Amino acid sequence: MPHNSTVLIVGELVVDYTLAQRDAMCKLRLGGIAHAARGLWAAELEYSVAAFCPRYLVEEAKSYLLETGCKEFIWLGDITGAPNVILIGDVTEVSHQGYEDLMRDTKVVKLNDPLPCLDAYQKIVIFPGKFDIDALTNAFAADAKFSFDIAYDLEDLSQLKAFKGRVQAIIISTSSSLFMKLGKDDIAGLLDAVRTLQPEVFLLKENRGGSRLFNLCDGGVIEIPATLGRTANSVGVGDVYTSVMIGLQHMGWTEAAWRGCQAATAYSQSTFPDDIKRDLTRAFRVSLRTLEALGGTALPWHDRPRYSIYLAGPDFTYIEKQELDRAVDSLTYHNFRVRRPIVENGELKSPSSEGDLRHTYNMDYQLLKECDAIFAIPLGRDAGTLVEIGMAIEMRKPVITYDPRRENENTMVMAGSSVYSAALDECLNGTFNAIAGLRANHGE
Repeated sequence: MPHNSTVLIVGELVVDYTLAQRDAMCKLRLGGIAHAARGLWAAELEYSVAAFCPRYLVEEAKSYLLETGCKEFIWLGDITGAPNVILIGDVTEVSHQGYEDLMRDTKVVKLNDPLPCLDAYQKIVIFPGKFDIDALTNAFAADAKFSFDIAYDLEDLSQLKAFKGRVQAIIISTSSSLFMKLGKDDIAGLLDAVRTLQPEVFLLKENRGGSRLFNLCDGGVIEIPATLGRTANSVGVGDVYTSVMIGLQHMGWTEAAWRGCQAATAYSQSTFPDDIKRDLTRAFRVSLRTLEALGGTALPWHDRPRYSIYLAGPDFTYIEKQELDRAVDSLTYHNFRVRRPIVENGELKSPSSEGDLRHTYNMDYQLLKECDAIFAIPLGRDAGTLVEIGMAIEMRKPVITYDPRRENENTMVMAGSSVYSAALDECLNGTFNAIAGLRANHGE
């Protein structure tokens, strides 16, 4: 019997293992397309799973998914040479998440022969992996419609040409290697590549900056803002966005995308399925009109470099500054334009002449005036950094103060900063909000 309303999720099942961090325990979860499955369950949408996974994982995964609302579990093929276990270093994605796919170089995907028939499903969401997508083509019904969420294992959209004319949506994240290859500097090249598959829509997920939905039928573009809060775990959040959006496509692409974003937000704020479902049920009670009015943080990837961020901190070569380096990595990862005065204007020798001091001061001061916002990291209660914070406050520029060692819990610093926190996650959110606010004020 055809499952017209059931979403079929196709892809790999893996085991996610989050490494222990300060104030956070290790976490072991069924990952891969299981994240999309949890999202659909939380949204109370019907779904089935067609998965590639190692033989040892089949019964455990099947049992878990059937308990989580899965209508049918289909094992498409075995994975040998690797356990399909992924180590995750940073679950909040303040920068590169440090994924480590164990034994990935010896991993082999073997399709079951004969391949199970998948022609009962009309709505398919495929998360490409190491498996041969072309080999699956004939297993689907001739009238099936496909959506593809492309993360790391597809380097060229021509690999999907067999599905041309049958594609509903192409979904890509700014953390995807394909995005970095085709759209990092200019969205036009990526859009041209996407159009060759003739999808109805293209969704670009832009992390904390929200997302953009491109309607390729009428040329419209809709910005869907992010709702920023404490990130408990960002792993699988994009998969949830995709699966719920496709599951609710009958509402129209605009509302489906907004609801997918709501699901992703709920998924980022907890790793406990019952809590996610409770929060999402509440969120779905809000009307689309109210959602649009509430807004959020909208800061497209390609707009971020238009605003420069002054790095205030002891960025010297002779001190230990791991927190500062991590903050720079985070801002750069998210495509912000970071201006580092010590890098641009030079590092003074000690001792320095009065002329050198004044010259460097004037260059740094001019750079501070030119920048749109300040990201301050006053390690060691660095006097120069604290002065720069005060100058920026007087200039009425947004100041985000990251104080990882809690050394500057001072009234003027804390109250004068737009955001003050010892958590990089919170300071990164503050940066997105500050720059998004500048963009909104400029009418972009």
